Amino acid sequence: MSASVTEPTVRVTWTDPVTGTHGYLVVHSLVSGIATGGTRMRPGCTLSEVEDLARGMAIKTATFNLPVGGAKGGIDFDPKHPEARGVLLRFCEAMRPWIDTRWVTAEDLGVPQHLIDDVFAELGLQQSYHAAIRRSADPQLTLQRVHAGLNTPVPGGLLLGDVIGGYGVAQACLGIANAWDMAEADTTVAIQGVGTMGGGAAWYLHEAGVRVIAVADAAGTLYDPAGLDVPALLEQRDRYGEIDRTAVPERIQRLDRDAIVGISADIFVPAAVSYAIREDNAMNVAARAVVEAANAATTPRAEAMLAARDIPVIPDFIANAGAAAWAWWLLLGEVGAEPADSFLRLRGEMQSKVALVLADWDTSRVPPRETGQAIADRNRADRLAEEAVGGGALVVP
Repeated sequence: MSASVTEPTVRVTWTDPVTGTHGYLVVHSLVSGIATGGTRMRPGCTLSEVEDLARGMAIKTATFNLPVGGAKGGIDFDPKHPEARGVLLRFCEAMRPWIDTRWVTAEDLGVPQHLIDDVFAELGLQQSYHAAIRRSADPQLTLQRVHAGLNTPVPGGLLLGDVIGGYGVAQACLGIANAWDMAEADTTVAIQGVGTMGGGAAWYLHEAGVRVIAVADAAGTLYDPAGLDVPALLEQRDRYGEIDRTAVPERIQRLDRDAIVGISADIFVPAAVSYAIREDNAMNVAARAVVEAANAATTPRAEAMLAARDIPVIPDFIANAGAAAWAWWLLLGEVGAEPADSFLRLRGEMQSKVALVLADWDTSRVPPRETGQAIADRNRADRLAEEAVGGGALVVP
């Protein structure tokens, strides 16, 4: 059965004894007895949202043929609040039975990787990939490989673990340009969100020669049809992904935050929040294609409205899967600390998948989500069949 329609394996609702806030863990599916998915923190996070995200993770891991199922954690709390770290710590402590053996988690909206790693270290678990690392024949060696990969410096002054997801999104965009025979210099992109994912995508698109003409953060949209100076803008971000407007040149237009949806560009990248494209604003989208860098960035009805206007959506379980896929390649020893190896692997995997789903779209108007779902279903069926005959045990070197 398709991962998109099955019921979750488990739902857990938690109440923080200190603040009264609610947190949720949804394990959509277990493969090889384990599931993976980040932990997010935002005001208004709901169980339904976490269920959607866990389902998306199950499809994501299957699309990239990873030997794990999908899960997600979510906490209804403001990550900027002084109590945020304590809430995250108590949530992880309460989820310890799953964290120890079944659930590999990582960064997500409102929870950077360094923070969740700090919390795991305080719990005596060293790193958020703990459930997979402990299965290794040599956990210490695997931990060293993971630390080396996550903390390898890359051009731009950041670390490989911080940019690999955004690099994957950039490659999804470049996959569209290649499929449609658009030169990089003639390709324009608008990006909603300049945090880890959106900022990384903007950086690598800029490096490839693509014109990033608009970016939006919580304070508004910055727009320059000639192309923004992405490195300079990213230098002005605070730790919440907001750009200091006092350092923005006067020539750059300052628009309302929601104006980003209607910017005329070849590609629109929603990289901030879930459900950014909805029925009430789908008709405003002026891009030729949408690349979902945020999880569940487009509602089903809005995606149908876009398809009716000949605007394809590269779904999140392809476009933003780079970080999850890379983390498992790193865990399994398929890549190491050399950034060039990781970039080469991800570029090939991402561009080939985008080319495949766009081929069905361009020839038959089959939505990319439908083609991607079919790939995931085939991979998951093969994986479960392998498990059924006793060959599906997860082996971490």
